[in-house]
Amino acid sequence: MSDILRIEGLSKRYGQVLAVDDVSFSIPEGVCFGLLGPNGAGKTTTIEIMEGITAPSAGKVLFRGLPIGKDFKAKVGIQFQSTALPEFITVKETLELFSSFYEAPRPMGEVIDLCSLSDILDRDNQKLSGGQRQRMLLALAIIPRPEIVFLDEPTTGLDPQARRNFWELIDLVKAEGTTVILTTHYMDEAQLLCDRVAIMDRGRILEIDTPDSLLEKHFDGVLIRLPYDGCCTDALAGFEGIAIGEDAIELQTETLDRSLKDLLAARVDLTGLSIHKPNLEDLFIKLTGSSLRT
Repeated sequence: MSDILRIEGLSKRYGQVLAVDDVSFSIPEGVCFGLLGPNGAGKTTTIEIMEGITAPSAGKVLFRGLPIGKDFKAKVGIQFQSTALPEFITVKETLELFSSFYEAPRPMGEVIDLCSLSDILDRDNQKLSGGQRQRMLLALAIIPRPEIVFLDEPTTGLDPQARRNFWELIDLVKAEGTTVILTTHYMDEAQLLCDRVAIMDRGRILEIDTPDSLLEKHFDGVLIRLPYDGCCTDALAGFEGIAIGEDAIELQTETLDRSLKDLLAARVDLTGLSIHKPNLEDLFIKLTGSSLRT
């Protein structure tokens, strides 16, 4: 699988602030690639440079091996986190308007079917629900038949059903061979949709790989989590794999039965105990020492 985008030595400085610090990675063609991190991590700046919106202070972005130029913008679709739609016109009229901007747009019927818009074509843009609006914005992003679609936190604020519906649309777009680049604060979303993820913080890439490979690399077994109120620290002194946070204690273990017996033998209060397989949010906490900040 060839790389459609390659980022080499990317840096961006705003005055004394180094927002992106010598970042390098590549994105294979046809995958869903997630760039994850808290606010202030540098991911938005990185994405804007990749989109060709912001110029880097150093480094370069290569599209199919060549520096991105003016023709690059015709090959990408972007769904921004916040986009103003034209007022006082319908969904159908908006699709027709945006289609007129391109020499060879995707057929209208194809866009409508792919993004499930047939039931709202005559609805005014101002009267769309959150989920309908996001489907509409995705439709506008794919009208030019882009080779890459950038999705900036596309499901923020949507209810669970609308989120799941949007996930299905992303899978359909990717099934066409389109490369999807996604930013999101929902780790379940990233774990479900992304073939590869990069976790970023303080301007640098901390890890990059498939979600399963990253979890396999950093975790063995399961996590036992207990509420923490400042007590029982002495009782846990002999345990390995213990991480104590502000309000929870986590114990990583490959032998669940033995660990539970040891906790009971140490007279640790197990009220509120939970057990789960590690996920991307657990990985982020492990790498950065803090939970994901939105």
